Amino acid sequence: MKAEAFDQQFDQGESVAESLDLSRASRPGHELQAVTIDFPQWMLDSLEREARRLGV
Repeated sequence: MKAEAFDQQFDQGESVAESLDLSRASRPGHELQAVTIDFPQWMLDSLEREARRLGV
């Protein structure tokens, strides 16, 4: 599909999702990075209590 046809379809409020390759989609600036943090035991206990209270 040419860009002009894509734009026209979008501007008319029609779905353009079928024209997109979402398998390669990404959100720039939202990459994951692993970190290691040491917390004191009292803080972990407090976080666990709060998580149980919230049901997460």
